[in-house]
Amino acid sequence: MAAAIAGTLTLAGLTAAQAGQNTERRAAPGSCAESGGPAPLLTIDYRNGRPDSGIPDLTTTHATAPDASSVVPSGDDHAIAHKVTLGDPAYVSDGAPRSESATNDVHEGKFVVGDEQRYEFSVLLKDWKPYEPGDSESGDIIFQGKHAGGNLPSFYLMTKRNSIAFRSPTLQLQANVVDDFRPHIGEWMRFRVDVRWTDDDTGSYKVSTRMPGEAGYTLRRTYENVRTFHPANPAEFGYLKWGLYRPGQSLEKGDVPTRIVHHDDIRVLDLSQPSG
Repeated sequence: MAAAIAGTLTLAGLTAAQAGQNTERRAAPGSCAESGGPAPLLTIDYRNGRPDSGIPDLTTTHATAPDASSVVPSGDDHAIAHKVTLGDPAYVSDGAPRSESATNDVHEGKFVVGDEQRYEFSVLLKDWKPYEPGDSESGDIIFQGKHAGGNLPSFYLMTKRNSIAFRSPTLQLQANVVDDFRPHIGEWMRFRVDVRWTDDDTGSYKVSTRMPGEAGYTLRRTYENVRTFHPANPAEFGYLKWGLYRPGQSLEKGDVPTRIVHHDDIRVLDLSQPSG
């Protein structure tokens, strides 16, 4: 487990798949006991201060602005910051206002039908302007489980007004997992999503949170007997994305001009293996 925390990339055997801090405090990274001991496949902790966290094939961003993706101090460590300014083409990636990191070319960061995996990450909303009545109600996507080939995501987490919601767009599932994040702006919040990846109705999502000051995770939402691997177009695998995606937002609509989000301690764990 020490290698998973101290190292950047941890391989504890391949799945059947293709598979802190300061005033910006984060909940401590997951320990073996906390996570129940599933085998770690991938750990991205930015300890070496590089946007790729020492993983050559990790996508860092397709936006061209120098500060669209950057490593920032986080206590005695580092985190990744993603920034998007509306109306500036330097913060446009793949035709939309976004800046994201992704595991689309990282073998251990992919998932396929039959996998059972856990995804954990810490997120901090940096200088985040809260929603007020009359403001635009557009949401900002901060983490995705994405199907390859330009498909819709299987799931994502997004800020919506002053809450954080879990959503599966194809299945039309949506529920708040953080009812009000305003007390935690500038603090680290930790999330966990357990997924059984299936192309029939035997899959599942389980979403948990660990808010600042909490000793462990709290289960917020469970969806059982759902089809979790459901690309509209053929796709052999899925992958993870984190950062900031601002779909449908613009200055003309009155959306907040600039948003910044920090991520750290992204982990992929194999739930199909015996606990350690």
